[in-house]
Amino acid sequence: IRRLNAKTGNSYRLPSEAEWEYACRTGSRDEYCGGNNLDAVGWYGALAHPVGNSAKTTNPVARKQSNAWGLYDMSGNVGEWTQDCWNESYSGNGAPNDGSVRTDGDCSKRVVRGGSWIDAPWFERSASRIKLSPPYRSGSVGFRLARTLSP
Repeated sequence: IRRLNAKTGNSYRLPSEAEWEYACRTGSRDEYCGGNNLDAVGWYGALAHPVGNSAKTTNPVARKQSNAWGLYDMSGNVGEWTQDCWNESYSGNGAPNDGSVRTDGDCSKRVVRGGSWIDAPWFERSASRIKLSPPYRSGSVGFRLARTLSP
């Protein structure tokens, strides 16, 4: 991210968990990011029973239906890192109400959203979240960047 920012002169970063969910849901109550039919919006289920549609690998971006804001692959394909420290609950005591990063809780773990090509459908849901240590590397976890715009 530092190299991208230096090269472009822009300010890219990982989104907060709240920003990620806002972008996923687009004002809807859909079960998945972009609709209620997971096969239409996401790649999933390599290790699920029954096996899902991922063919046991990541898949090219934008081959499934986007959400209402034109964002692809927010449910499935790869789980996406956010900046937030892990808390058992996404809301409640201490959760920012302005979309900012949550800096309390277990900061040795970060929130990952969206599920991946490996996961069962439950993990692909808009509301699903897991915790991972930042050094964790896998072909099932990646990131989506947010750009901070100048006022």
